[in-house]
Amino acid sequence: MTKFDAADTNWRTSSASTGSECVEVAFDQRSVRVRSSRDRAGAILAFSASEWAAFLVGVRNGEFDLEHH
Repeated sequence: MTKFDAADTNWRTSSASTGSECVEVAFDQRSVRVRSSRDRAGAILAFSASEWAAFLVGVRNGEFDLEHH
């Protein structure tokens, strides 16, 4: 596992997010990182590019909409 410096990363938040209950995303050459904007010093999830692409397909297809639960 390589060291990841969250402080030196360009974190992005969706323009649709409001308040502090959202996630931030950062990209590097090998992975996509996700963290809570509420707890920036907390856990960071890492996904490969293919995992992230599969997740985005699911989002676009509505697989994670609240109505499905």
